[in-house]
Amino acid sequence: MVVSATPFIQRPVALIATFFCSTLLSLPALSLDAGLAPELGLPTKDGKITLSELHGKVVLLDFWASWCGPCRQSFPWMNEMQARYQAQGFEVVAVNVDQKPEAAAEFLRQVPATFTVAYDPDGKTPEAYQVMGMPSAYLIDRNGHIHSQHIGFQNDNKETYEAAIRSLLGARN
Repeated sequence: MVVSATPFIQRPVALIATFFCSTLLSLPALSLDAGLAPELGLPTKDGKITLSELHGKVVLLDFWASWCGPCRQSFPWMNEMQARYQAQGFEVVAVNVDQKPEAAAEFLRQVPATFTVAYDPDGKTPEAYQVMGMPSAYLIDRNGHIHSQHIGFQNDNKETYEAAIRSLLGARN
């Protein structure tokens, strides 16, 4: 009788893969010393947005896609942050990477955004930021430097994300 060892091998591999993916997709905010954030110039429903025109503001630059489950959780939070801190010089810019505009439009019908949504179907901006997962958010200070980033969105980390925003809003360089 031949006994297969395959289930014993598959289980640990599956557990390791699950752990790795869940860890990667829920990384907490990472502090960076990455210098200036790469410039962007992208279309919006109202025209175009550039990062340089937001100089002097704290910016949360978020990369998202219509198929991204955690993006559905992050949008209400980003709406809340935009409303709470915009008067203090905070702006959310969410960059959609869908190749089909109708996919993004359907997502936004279901999960409205009260912040700027830009479109990059060619993926040049996420490439410049070396985006590794959806959503990925970059917190940029008033001088255009990347302060921190996080991959994924966890409701348990909202207070940490917001504390970083408040910290940058209070820091006047």
